[in-house]
Amino acid sequence: MNNQPLRVMWLLNHTTARNFEVPMLKRIGVQEIFLPKKYPADPAFRSASVDWSEDEQLTIPKDDLAILNDADWYHNPGSEAWQIASKHFDVAFFILLTTDFLKSMSRHFKGAKIWRTYGLPNTSYHAILDLLAHREAPVWSSVASKNLWFGQAYAHLAAEEPNFIAKKAVLFPVGLADASVRDEWNGDDKRIFFICPDLAFNDYYENVYRSFRKTFDGLPYVIGGAQPISASDTHVLGYLPSEQHMQNMRQLRVMYYHGAEPNHIHYHPFEAVRSGMPLVFMAGGLLDRLGGSDLPGRSKTPKEARRKIERILSGDRRLIDSIRQSQQRLLEPMKADACEADWRAGLGRVLGKLRESSLTISSANKPKKRIAVFLPAAYRGGSLRGAKLLARAIATGSRLDGDDIEVVFGHLDDPACYPKETFEDLPASIKRRPYRWRTVPHDEAVRACAYAGLSGSLQYQAYQAPDDGISQFTDCDLWIVVSDRLLSPLLPVRPYLLMVYDYLQRYQTTFDDDTNQKFVARAHAAEAVMVTTAFTASDARQFAGIPAKKIKKVPMLAPEFFANENPARLESDTDAFFLWTTNLNPHKNHENAFKALRLYYEKYEGSLNCHVTGVDTRELFKRDVRHLRGLRDIRSSSAAIKQHLRIEGELPEERYQAQLGHAAFLWHPGRIDNGTFSVVEAAHLGVPALSSDYPAMREIDQQFVLHLTWMDPDDPDNMARQLKRMETDSETLRRSLPSAEQLAGQSVDRLAGAYWSMIKDYL
Repeated sequence: MNNQPLRVMWLLNHTTARNFEVPMLKRIGVQEIFLPKKYPADPAFRSASVDWSEDEQLTIPKDDLAILNDADWYHNPGSEAWQIASKHFDVAFFILLTTDFLKSMSRHFKGAKIWRTYGLPNTSYHAILDLLAHREAPVWSSVASKNLWFGQAYAHLAAEEPNFIAKKAVLFPVGLADASVRDEWNGDDKRIFFICPDLAFNDYYENVYRSFRKTFDGLPYVIGGAQPISASDTHVLGYLPSEQHMQNMRQLRVMYYHGAEPNHIHYHPFEAVRSGMPLVFMAGGLLDRLGGSDLPGRSKTPKEARRKIERILSGDRRLIDSIRQSQQRLLEPMKADACEADWRAGLGRVLGKLRESSLTISSANKPKKRIAVFLPAAYRGGSLRGAKLLARAIATGSRLDGDDIEVVFGHLDDPACYPKETFEDLPASIKRRPYRWRTVPHDEAVRACAYAGLSGSLQYQAYQAPDDGISQFTDCDLWIVVSDRLLSPLLPVRPYLLMVYDYLQRYQTTFDDDTNQKFVARAHAAEAVMVTTAFTASDARQFAGIPAKKIKKVPMLAPEFFANENPARLESDTDAFFLWTTNLNPHKNHENAFKALRLYYEKYEGSLNCHVTGVDTRELFKRDVRHLRGLRDIRSSSAAIKQHLRIEGELPEERYQAQLGHAAFLWHPGRIDNGTFSVVEAAHLGVPALSSDYPAMREIDQQFVLHLTWMDPDDPDNMARQLKRMETDSETLRRSLPSAEQLAGQSVDRLAGAYWSMIKDYL
């Protein structure tokens, strides 16, 4: 709160509601109002429109207004738009279509947030919250509910909600811009007017339509309301211009309103009353609360409604006049004079609490934000390296942006897999925290969520939580999990992102369908899924079904090597070799690689030795798994392979660099994945690379300008020919490698900003 004009964002596009609520806001002291310029292309927005007229009154900078006007205020407008909104506006009224919007608003908008609620047919708002969240995790948290209000249009709506919503209720009664009776009706057209949109695809309205036809079978009628898909009934008018709609209100004999929902009502019954048209309506609905419980147009049963309408159609003036005169009381609560006191009191309460809140906040008492980066399994090799690079990028990016962020690196408490020296390359500022996964039953999960300030339902019977023996990482504001390998849903006490490098299961049988579905479900429940290639982004959309707006592509990060760390190249090295770095996963294409080696040595007279390194590679001929069984036979049948192949196993980092630095070239015969950064490491050390040709490797080649040599991983003979070419041309290819300056342009420090600009939106 400051000395600027009192400004409100009214983030709705409903035409009739806007015509009342914008003038009401001005009436109670709001000086400037922003209205959204976009709304979803959805039949549910059939009553929506865009109004630019309030822009002329706004005194905010035009560049800021342009950004606000371009934003999507129904999904996630983005942190820049929210920052501008926070700078200029005190209050925002909104409707809730997605939890992404609520989360985004909670993180970034500092003003008061009023969830505008007009009532729902046959359900509650907390049920809608659960539905929107797919019950993976509650979305109503202590953070989200700060300065958040349940802005109910009718005083009883909060009674249907749990206490965590009801206690935030504030009344802003619904009204009409013009609630006077025009008495324009003549009723010369002796037909029933019934409003029922979306007949061809909306189950609710289709059932209403069928009930109407059953009740009034044989009577003349017309049906108004927009029909995005045409209906077969010739009585259906479809969308009509406003003037034609009002002419129907004047000329048709009677309106029937079916709604018996106690918490929801449409506007068209009030339009009928305003025009003077007799209204026959069903008992038990919201019209009863608005003064209609003893009106002559009220009907307890469909049969009673039909009898009354038959009398009206036949010209029963006594009944017609009785209904027309008495129903005017339905407009009384809708008049601005009747609503003003509640609107004034409601906005005053909201602004008062906002002032109290702003007084308690200062930068001095803000706790430091903390982000946890998790390895969910005992990953080594490239996955471990990628996780450490990600942690570095977050720490570096936040620091360069002036944010004081602490990064915690979480890994399984497994000293055999992760000896202390594994993490010597982590910056000292990144705290390492071992943990174990713990299964949390449903009741305990509910309690944990309550302690974490979350209210709502939980779907699953069990969750998994990272147990660090301290606080289960709840001292971190955001979790980032490297991969989607989570068999159980994460205990939803903190928002989380996933870093997914590939979807290999799309291309080969990695695990069963049930396991895959569990992994995919974790990605759908994440706030966002980070990927490093367009190839994986496509798989995330097409294979995992993740919405495009949740997929965030970030630059690929590769380890950096520096000239003074490079081992000297030995020109007189008599043990000339190339390096094949791999592991035992099926996508590494071992069988074709061995067939290619045999052809390289026996058909093309290759002379270079092949050194094999990587996680578990000492088990290459020992593991009894289908994709490795043929390797022993190929080796035993080839004297050349026996002579030239050398298994180095998993090497410590310094020894690996030494091996790579002495190699004639690096060989990457893998089939399909998110690519390998071993080719980038090789380029740092002045070593060219021969790689399988597939999309992710093409993207790596393009980003780092490596000038890779390509081969077909499904054609061993092509692979062998290219090996021979590398033997012959490796020195020439070395001269086409990127310079140190070019590689430095892709360093973690240079790319960290792109990571931080994306991740900070979720804090």
